Amino acid sequence: MTMPPRLRKAVLATHIATSVGWLGAVLAYLALDITVVTSQDISTVRGAYAAMEVTVLYAIVPLALASVLIGALTALGTRWGLFRHYWVLVKLLLTVFAATILLVEVQTVSFLAEAAATSTDPRELPGTLPHSVGGLVVLLIILILSVFKPRGVTRYGWRKQNEQRRNERARSTAPVG
Repeated sequence: MTMPPRLRKAVLATHIATSVGWLGAVLAYLALDITVVTSQDISTVRGAYAAMEVTVLYAIVPLALASVLIGALTALGTRWGLFRHYWVLVKLLLTVFAATILLVEVQTVSFLAEAAATSTDPRELPGTLPHSVGGLVVLLIILILSVFKPRGVTRYGWRKQNEQRRNERARSTAPVG
């Protein structure tokens, strides 16, 4: 079932906004993570850990969850469908994977922020740089899939296309009366 054009555009715009927001929030988090790993100033490191927690809890997680939900709604309401094209399916799986890893990492980030606040030297705490870089790479792959839309139809999509063709042929050959 496809959405009416105005609703489709509104949902698509919302999906783009949440996805780009997620990407931007991850870039901000990455800057803080690099600060944690490279700074020699204890108060800067302590502040960066606190800002990382706030960024994760109030920007990255809400935007990630909204992006997953609105993205699925967008796919279901357009001709692309959710399971018809490989690029949409891969994009969905990568997005769910990234959001799941993010939700697991929230506990680590909160723990590190709390530890940094009470530690005499928060520079000794580990950063989350591999996760930050990995998350950014996954989001960039999702972005590339969204822009280039590589060809390839799943078995389900192939069946749906054949059904549509059969229905169109049946309608065009049906007697008018």
